[in-house]
Amino acid sequence: MATVGYAKIRVPGGGDAPVGPGALAELATDIDPHLVHHVVDQAARDAQYAGAPLHTAVTADDGTLWLKTSATANVWATVYEPDPEWRPISLLAGYSGDTYTPQVRRKGNQVWLRGRISKTDSSVIANSGIGIAKVPNDCIPQGQIGAYAGTSSLAGDVVIGTGKVEILDANTASSLGAPGTVLWWSQDGPGTPWVNISGSYWID
Repeated sequence: MATVGYAKIRVPGGGDAPVGPGALAELATDIDPHLVHHVVDQAARDAQYAGAPLHTAVTADDGTLWLKTSATANVWATVYEPDPEWRPISLLAGYSGDTYTPQVRRKGNQVWLRGRISKTDSSVIANSGIGIAKVPNDCIPQGQIGAYAGTSSLAGDVVIGTGKVEILDANTASSLGAPGTVLWWSQDGPGTPWVNISGSYWID
């Protein structure tokens, strides 16, 4: 039987016997691995297509598109997925949101934080490694501490307006907080009225 195209779809030729049902079955078998298959979500993908061949494409109801990257294991690459919603971040005792709501978003192995945090009693936030919030468990860094530059208010005696935001990793035992604690560090005067935690870090 002749084959057609890069997919090598089997098509009966003039000399082939008239076996319609068998030929149609072979045609369907050849086409099936090249279709975009539809599922509700990732759990349904894993349940229904664990044994699918390499390069199988599956899309979910929310538009997420996966491509199977193993011929033997249930391993997939994400071609596209919509951005997840922002979630609330837990603030430690004595702290509250200020102007911009403190939130967290995780996409894959990267986490973003945003928003401002201030003291509930309106006093300044200390500048020597102080815990101000905690990220959800699925956003705790696993390999190393998450760290990036964060901004702060320029009101009062503050001069620099920039400090360091750290997120303690799963293996860090610190008197400053448990894994996932968001720390603020600064060398700026007596402290700052508010801290902006906007930034990102990797969890792997």
